Amino acid sequence: MNQLDYLKGLNIAITISAKDGEILYQNDSSIEVNGDARGRDLMKCHNERSQQIIRHLLDDAATNVYTISKKGKKKLIYQTPWYEDDEKKVVGGLIEFSIILPDEMPHYDRDQPKPSNN
Repeated sequence: MNQLDYLKGLNIAITISAKDGEILYQNDSSIEVNGDARGRDLMKCHNERSQQIIRHLLDDAATNVYTISKKGKKKLIYQTPWYEDDEKKVVGGLIEFSIILPDEMPHYDRDQPKPSNN
């Protein structure tokens, strides 16, 4: 089984592109939201402002995280580089996760001490 097959049916849209902008992979959720863009140029799918952000992410190995509302759903967008060479931090391209967030979501502060049962 191909390693990317594990991502295929997830309820998270995943899009992977190469450094030159070619869209290499979309799972089913990404294709459903964005259409089948595999093989297309990532830059041609975005406006100038977004293209500047993409160039920054690639050039500076930066991560971009934000939320949006689209079609009545709140989503977390997480864009980050993937590396051809982890040790040398050679950017191979970008991966984007688009995750639908529930209206109400618990938050747990793992840095706070747990209450004792005494």
